[in-house]
Amino acid sequence: MSIQVKCPTCSKPVVWDKTSRWRPFCSERCKLIDLGEWANESYAVKGEEISEFEMNQDINNEHDD
Repeated sequence: MSIQVKCPTCSKPVVWDKTSRWRPFCSERCKLIDLGEWANESYAVKGEEISEFEMNQDINNEHDD
């Protein structure tokens, strides 16, 4: 029995097995659309907020190395 999932980009059904080259996406096109969303920062993983001061400290410390 094979498992079917929905493509995260277009919602087409995708069989989840070795024959599905782009799984969980239905195609390379949908995979690249999703990658573009990450690259454009449309998607983000929420992290701990830091103050502007802390951010500047981190940047300054990188330049000191």
